[in-house]
Amino acid sequence: MSARPELYTQALERAWKHARDWLADMPGRRVPPRANADDLAGVLGGPLPDEPSDPGTVVDQLVAGVEPGLMAMPSGRFFGWVIGGTLPAALGADWLTSAWDQNAGMRFASPGVAAAEEAAARWLLDLLGLPPGAAVGFTTGATMASFTGLAAARQQVLADAGWDVERLGLAGGPTVHVLVGAERHDSVDLALRYLGLGAPTPVAADDQGRVVPAALAEALAAVEGPTIVVLQAGNLHSGACDPFRECISLAHERAAWVHVDGAFGLWAAATPALRHLVDGVGTADSWATDAHKTLNAPYDCGISVVAHPQPLQAAMSVRTSYLVRASDVPDPFDKVPELSRRARGVPVWAALRSLGRTGVATLVDGLAANARALAEGIATVPGAEVLNEVVFTQVCVSFGEDARTRAVTERLLADGTAWMSGSRWHGRDVLRVSVSNWSTDQGDVAASVDAVRRAALAV
Repeated sequence: MSARPELYTQALERAWKHARDWLADMPGRRVPPRANADDLAGVLGGPLPDEPSDPGTVVDQLVAGVEPGLMAMPSGRFFGWVIGGTLPAALGADWLTSAWDQNAGMRFASPGVAAAEEAAARWLLDLLGLPPGAAVGFTTGATMASFTGLAAARQQVLADAGWDVERLGLAGGPTVHVLVGAERHDSVDLALRYLGLGAPTPVAADDQGRVVPAALAEALAAVEGPTIVVLQAGNLHSGACDPFRECISLAHERAAWVHVDGAFGLWAAATPALRHLVDGVGTADSWATDAHKTLNAPYDCGISVVAHPQPLQAAMSVRTSYLVRASDVPDPFDKVPELSRRARGVPVWAALRSLGRTGVATLVDGLAANARALAEGIATVPGAEVLNEVVFTQVCVSFGEDARTRAVTERLLADGTAWMSGSRWHGRDVLRVSVSNWSTDQGDVAASVDAVRRAALAV
């Protein structure tokens, strides 16, 4: 069947209508889903039809089965986990990325999307104060961005120890010591597991989750041989950042590679008002972040940055006769785990181009300001205690006994006005607020504080 343009018209027009209705409903929509997966199984499941279906009808059927089970994550009143929204230009670019249907692995095959991703990479390095010669790869998310940076780290520290991991693998080789903050995100451990490096050694952190430099110095002195240190920009509960300048200096004195998990917090570097939180971060060796979080690009927009392209390419690249190279410039597949992928850097380009330098700073500053406003408002609720120093976009609240905190959280989620996830921090149950959406405004903040107040008074 020829892919004539008119064959797409009905499906795309139906998708546009449903998308427009979804976005129009967002300001007043309750946040929780209206149905669960089991409820919707009958609509979406059943036997696979024997005959083809009309594309427009399929889109309508998809919406009928999925929409009742959608959480209003794009809402300005959604503060669960660390999930941003999507900027208008980035959403439009994401639609085009799917329509263009390019394999973004090779510069030769799709120079247009390669040029857009390379421009976005240069802008990112400039905005975040990272080395201009660093290699930038676009991954599925922050976990695979850390995987990529840590793969380069593994490559380099083993090569420095005289071990060829490409040829020999890990078995029989020197032990790679990995030192991490006691309050790192679990995705770091996951990436290390993928890489065969095993469980890391935790280093003591302070009451906000920041690595204690003296403890890091002691941990470094206790190991010999290949060493990787993982630091953090943006603690999951407090938003705090490790003291990068001192910790990186200590690690480099011991010839350790330093990787920074900056899934959401690395973006503090993009604004003069918050840049002090990540002072010295640019002296590390690799970094991971996620454009879907603080930048508000769509999902599937992780970013890996490695200051030393050679070990990255040694870890990630492949040479085969059928992959045509246009020049000596590295291909996108030299920088990430995938050979084939969608052009996920194109929506990042659109997000950055639509905001500009001052717009990115305004966005990040606004998220932090809304976090402070939420903390200040919730602190007036009887029995509420804000447990962290609100330095960036995270707020953790206790309502006294753990049972009461859990009850307030459950009542808040049942209310549906706002969504804030429960968690546990420093041995206490907490209500955790993560401000990540560009669209959150003063009205959303006020409505969300009122919802917390109603929940607390009802328990």
